[in-house]
Amino acid sequence: MSPTAGVRPARPGITVPFDGIPLHAHREWFARLRELGYTDIWSAEVDGADGFTPLTLAAAWEPELNLGVAITPAYTRGPALLAQSLAAMADAAPGHFAVGLGASSQVIVANWNGLAFENQYRRVRDTLRFLKMAFAGEKVSEEFDTFRVKGFRLARIPEQLPPIYLAALRPGMLHLAGREADGAILNWLSADDVATSVAEVEKAAAGSPRQIVARIFVIVTDDATLARTIGRRMITAYLNVEAYAEFQRWLGRGPALQPMWDAWAAGDRKGALAAIPDEVVDQLVVHGSVAECRAHVQRYVDNGVTIPAPAVIPIGVELAEAVAGLSPAAG
Repeated sequence: MSPTAGVRPARPGITVPFDGIPLHAHREWFARLRELGYTDIWSAEVDGADGFTPLTLAAAWEPELNLGVAITPAYTRGPALLAQSLAAMADAAPGHFAVGLGASSQVIVANWNGLAFENQYRRVRDTLRFLKMAFAGEKVSEEFDTFRVKGFRLARIPEQLPPIYLAALRPGMLHLAGREADGAILNWLSADDVATSVAEVEKAAAGSPRQIVARIFVIVTDDATLARTIGRRMITAYLNVEAYAEFQRWLGRGPALQPMWDAWAAGDRKGALAAIPDEVVDQLVVHGSVAECRAHVQRYVDNGVTIPAPAVIPIGVELAEAVAGLSPAAG
C-alpha cells in the first residue's frame, strides 16, 4: 500500500461544466462546490464548451476556487494567441489558474479543425518552451521544430505565472512533464495504473515536486450492468484513438482489449462493445453507489494523484446528490 493511503487529496477537484446545465446556470453550482469543500474545478476542450469560458465565469463568481483546463490542445490556437488566452485567464484568477497542455487527438485537431496532427511530442515540447518564454516577458523570435515565432512579446504578464501541466500517457511525455513542466495530467487509467505513470514523472523530476492531476470517469449507479454498458460505449469512443490504444498496451491491457480493437477495425461496432471484458470496464470506469465511488476515487489518491477531477455521470441519482456524496464534506 502507498505510504499516502487514506490521505485526502490536498486539492479535491471535479470536472465542469456539468452536462445538461447551461453555463449561465452554473453560478449556484460553483458556490455549492466551494461549500462542499472542493478546491479545484477542471474544464475540458472537446466538443462542448471551450476550455476557458466556464473557468472565466468561476473566476468571477467564486474567486477562491482553483481553476484548470485539461487540456488546451497545442495545435488549435496559434502560439501567440494561446499565450494570450492562458495569460489572460491567469490574470483573471491570480494564483488560482493552472495551464493544462497536451497534443489532443487526430479527431479534434485534424478532422474538426483541419490542421495537421503531426509530431505530437515535439509540438507539445515546443509549445511548452514557448509559453515559458512568453510568460517570462521575453520577446520571442525562435525557429522551433514545429512552428516559428517572430517578434512576439506578451504585453500583459499576469501577476502570478500559472503552473503548466502536461497531458501525458507514455514515458516520453511523462518524462517531459517531470523534466520541464510543473506536473502531469492523467486520463483513462485505473487506480492501480497511477503508480506506474507517477514513477515515470518522478524519475524525470529528479526530486522536484510535481502535481498529478487525473480525470476519473465516475458513473454513480448501483446498476452494474447499466454502468458497464455506458462504460463500454465510452471505452470504444476513446480507446480506439491510437494514442490511448498505445497507452493501454503500455499498461499491459493490450491482450484484454485486442478483440475490441479487431472488431472495431472490421467495422463491427456491436462486436467491439461486446468484446470488452467486465474487468476492464471496472478498472477504467468508477461505478457503484456514491460510497463505493468515493472509496474507488480515494484509491487514485492513495497511489499518487494529488488533484483528482472526477467527471461525474449520475444515473438513477440526482447530480447534486452525487456531487455532494463524492465531496470532502461527505467524509
